[in-house]
Amino acid sequence: MSANPRFGEAALPFRPLAPAGIRIPGGRREPLDPNAPTLGRLGPLEVRLARTRQEIKRSQSIRYKVFYEEMSAIADAMAMMSRRDVDAFDDICDHMLVIDHEAPAKRFQRRKPKVVGTYRLLRRDIADRYDGFYSTSEFDLSPLLDARPYRRILELGRSCVLEPYRSKRTLELLWHGVWTYTLEHGCDLMIGCASLEGTDPDLLAMPLSFLHHFCRAPDGLRPSALPDRFVEMNRMPKEAINAKAALHALPPLIKGYLRLGAKIGDGAVIDHQFGTTDVLIVLPVDEINTRYINYYGADASRHAG
Repeated sequence: MSANPRFGEAALPFRPLAPAGIRIPGGRREPLDPNAPTLGRLGPLEVRLARTRQEIKRSQSIRYKVFYEEMSAIADAMAMMSRRDVDAFDDICDHMLVIDHEAPAKRFQRRKPKVVGTYRLLRRDIADRYDGFYSTSEFDLSPLLDARPYRRILELGRSCVLEPYRSKRTLELLWHGVWTYTLEHGCDLMIGCASLEGTDPDLLAMPLSFLHHFCRAPDGLRPSALPDRFVEMNRMPKEAINAKAALHALPPLIKGYLRLGAKIGDGAVIDHQFGTTDVLIVLPVDEINTRYINYYGADASRHAG
């Protein structure tokens, strides 16, 4: 859900730039935990939260490499100089890292653990202290924020994985980390923006219409694109949609979330800067497909550290 590495390719990302005017008074909300526990392990790979500012910088460097060097995001002068993807939300989010403890050493250097993947996590209790969620730059989240059953919302974003590590194992560990984090904090709803490549909705008529007719969130839990950015997703009648072709046209990211049980908000948003058309993913934790719950374990024990 981003600008826009894909699920199973560059990873599970959200969009990489912050809304204008975000205010984060006083820097980080709290010190980083130098002893943050492991969220999971799979062979030489470990998933855990960043423990130091240097580790956050490493995650930002990975984001820059994927979003700006591999994909089409346009970097400003500061990003180009630092070669890091940075925004104000970094100071209030938790940064989940995948670390390879057996990464090959650089020439003439000792081998050391390497950050190879990242995911950014923002809980509602933190977002409420500042300017809210990142997604509010594109979508009206009030139906979710006002929904009584869902008080502990988790926004997922900025996920990416270095190219040599884009494998089932790495993605599985990322998801295990998210699931463990979700359980530890009692989160009951996950959200985030996901993107389709291209800015002409008519060329995306089939996948957008498929999402509209078959995957929309229920009335009481359906955010809508902001009025001044709203793009109609209902571009084809339901009976005209070839479901197999529509699914094939969807990015792996969105297909992955649909398999988990996610639904889609109302309306899309065109992002000309990143060349994408964005939709909002809504995933209630109690509606996650039991197949995945059973696989990772209801207590996230499958890859426990």
